[in-house]
Amino acid sequence: MSTPKTPTTKKASGFSRRGFLQSTSAAGAGVALLEQDALAQSGKAMGPGEVPVTLNINGKEMKTSVEPRWTLLDTMRNKLDLTGAKRVCDRGTCGACTVITNGRVVYSCTMLAVDAQGKKIETIESLTAGSKTHPIVPAFVEHDAQQCGYCTPGFVMASKGFLDRNPSPTYEQVKAGLGGNLCRCGTYVGIRQAVLTAAKNLKA
Repeated sequence: MSTPKTPTTKKASGFSRRGFLQSTSAAGAGVALLEQDALAQSGKAMGPGEVPVTLNINGKEMKTSVEPRWTLLDTMRNKLDLTGAKRVCDRGTCGACTVITNGRVVYSCTMLAVDAQGKKIETIESLTAGSKTHPIVPAFVEHDAQQCGYCTPGFVMASKGFLDRNPSPTYEQVKAGLGGNLCRCGTYVGIRQAVLTAAKNLKA
């Protein structure tokens, strides 16, 4: 009677597709890091350098220089000391960075500074400039329409832009008109009442 043969295990070749991809990825990352290190040591910046821009903000011509990738929001906050608009989501979702350009309500985190040239830009700083305060500002205070304050500048500007387009709104129109702004504290009722109060005071 013959003894059954034990199956032999074939020796692995030592080469696999996964291993190949891992090694090439690691090598590519290493080359990229070496290139970045060389650029850093040489003092050269990666990508296009800064270009001059002139922005019309709150009726004033403001000159600065920015990299083409800079947003209007970052340019205002970091270059022009206009910090009213807040950087919260930085994804065009929450509305905390809302400004008005050429009469349109926009998220300043979604607009490049170079593209904002030639447009009339209004920020929350304009609503208290000079001797007259826009009625939306005291209305927000009256109705306690702010808590932590991060969303407040965006809501105020969105409300101002809304009232510019619709000076006699209903509550439902206000609710729909401010749908592009979010408040984590949940002060929506106070905000909507503030807009209705401001609408009345604008006619006074």
